[in-house]
Amino acid sequence: MHAALYISKTGLSAQDTRLAAISNNLANVATAGFKKDRVVFEDLLYQIQRQPGASSSQSTELPSGMQIGTGVRVSSSQKLFTQGALQTTGEALDIGVNGRGFFEIMMPDGSSAYTRDGQFQVNANGEIVTGQGHTLNPGLTVPADAQTITVGQDGVVTVKLPGQPEPVNIGNINLVDFVNPSGLQAMGGNLYSETIASGNPQQSTPGQNGMGRLAQGSVESSNVEVVEELVDMITTQRAYEMNSKAISTADQMLQFVTQNL
Repeated sequence: MHAALYISKTGLSAQDTRLAAISNNLANVATAGFKKDRVVFEDLLYQIQRQPGASSSQSTELPSGMQIGTGVRVSSSQKLFTQGALQTTGEALDIGVNGRGFFEIMMPDGSSAYTRDGQFQVNANGEIVTGQGHTLNPGLTVPADAQTITVGQDGVVTVKLPGQPEPVNIGNINLVDFVNPSGLQAMGGNLYSETIASGNPQQSTPGQNGMGRLAQGSVESSNVEVVEELVDMITTQRAYEMNSKAISTADQMLQFVTQNL
């Protein structure tokens, strides 16, 4: 009877973790470039009381044996890097990625971080930076007298300067991709860092080598599907209720035993 209590407890813990992931997804439904999380479960060790295939007599074997499970646990949480919808904003420094790839960001300590959030701005030095003030890598500086900024689908950045009929090229925005994007470590602030699981960053020009193209004047929305998350929330709630019911039933059975023996 105690086994039933423990097994149901693991179910409650697992569903609580899943609900936390769903809540985080819903909280970030309006976060640009956000990628939703999926919780992955696995069953725990089994108590093998009768080995499948063991001999039940000299000429017969057990067809299935007797294996009693001990519960469930969360084995991992996975970022799903499916494409989010591109929302048109009309802002010159709003840049969406249509396809694979990340923007490379230079952190204050000199390390690199990666993001799908293309809501860029210009700081006091004319550098193109993120909302937290981190610069693109490689860095781009917009002249103070620039009238317009144009970002091509291939990442070429040009500006229109007074008195010059032709646009001036100020650099390129490259994209970085990974063999296993789900292996990136989420840092918060819409940033990710490289890990052994993600593989090494592979830099390329947008539109080449499988990289996505850039869309100026657009921002990639979160890939969270609200209806899907609400359905998952209902499923999680029902599973939590069933595990709670199992604990209540096991407790009632224990009470019956103690009161009648």
